[in-house]
Amino acid sequence: MSNITVPLLDLKPQYQAIKEEIQEAINGVIESQYFILGPEVQKLEEEIAEYCQAKHCLGVSSGSDALLLSLMALGVTTGDEVITTTYTFFATAGAISRLGATPVLVDIDPASFNILPEEIEKAITPKTKAIIPVHLYGQCADMDEILKIANEHDIPVIEDGAQAIGSEYKGKRAGSMGTAGCFSFFPSKNLGAFGDGGAITTNDSDLYEKMKCLRMHGSQPKYHHKIIGGNFRLDAIQAVVVRVKLQYLDSWTEGRQKNADLYYELFESNSLVTTPPAIQNRHIYNQFIIRVENRDELRAHLAEQQIGSEIYYPIPMHLQECFADLGYKEGSFPEAEKAASTTLALPIYPELSEEQIRQVATVINQFCAEKGQQSKAAA
Repeated sequence: MSNITVPLLDLKPQYQAIKEEIQEAINGVIESQYFILGPEVQKLEEEIAEYCQAKHCLGVSSGSDALLLSLMALGVTTGDEVITTTYTFFATAGAISRLGATPVLVDIDPASFNILPEEIEKAITPKTKAIIPVHLYGQCADMDEILKIANEHDIPVIEDGAQAIGSEYKGKRAGSMGTAGCFSFFPSKNLGAFGDGGAITTNDSDLYEKMKCLRMHGSQPKYHHKIIGGNFRLDAIQAVVVRVKLQYLDSWTEGRQKNADLYYELFESNSLVTTPPAIQNRHIYNQFIIRVENRDELRAHLAEQQIGSEIYYPIPMHLQECFADLGYKEGSFPEAEKAASTTLALPIYPELSEEQIRQVATVINQFCAEKGQQSKAAA
């Protein structure tokens, strides 16, 4: 077997390509001695708003805080319910619980892994205060149906776009369709900072002003507090790093899409690997996901061959210990549970070479061929 190493993600090539620009931008912040919010954060907000086709953008401390702040601004509190997907990163449901509200979880579409609109409608009660669809893996949820349901019931929609900046649904960018859109600049994201950071987009000017106030402990003007907020401010150093990277994001997205196309081609003849389709017209491939029945065994084999992989996510929210009191059990959401046991994320970052991608596919295809032969022999 080849000795080519393929990490799940390697950010060093990206950094080397833009190193001088990044260092110059960071030095500019250091020289200015303006480290929290300020002009660089404001410039980033303007650029992200334009990129996401939204009227406003608010730079915040993380993607998790973007969700929390959005819910706070909508008045979500103890006794309220917020509907979201069970198949997501913890922050989506965690932000709801932190405010004393109840996460009402629903199942996913087996093709896209995104929340099922018809299940949202079934879950609505008089206590429902918001809906949070997650644009998982870089592909938008079915927003027409979700917004139709939300509008019929007059419920705000918060798009969790932590993995989806630049993705599109029928020509509309993630973060431009709902009441608010939440993004993460965690370093491993397609658009990553050098630490924690995030953003909220919205077309609602009143909501934007309220979130802006809440971001600074609810003070407006300074030291005058009509509402209780928090410290959700974005560092200027993180802002300039993201500003530099934003210039390259579309070319990096094209690289990811090109890599995904090659994976689709290389797995086409392997009946034991399912490559979920790109349903929406601009999938940005924050992750490239395959389904395979003997997932854990395959992952161990890939590690032996020095190929990185990851499971996003091994335990759906309804089976997490901290949410036991919600009353869900194994079997409550079968599609999410099936995804949790069969999906595997492969390396997809734009700097991957064709040789590396072919190596990943060759190892997987050979593994599956051997498994297929063993199954026939056993039969």
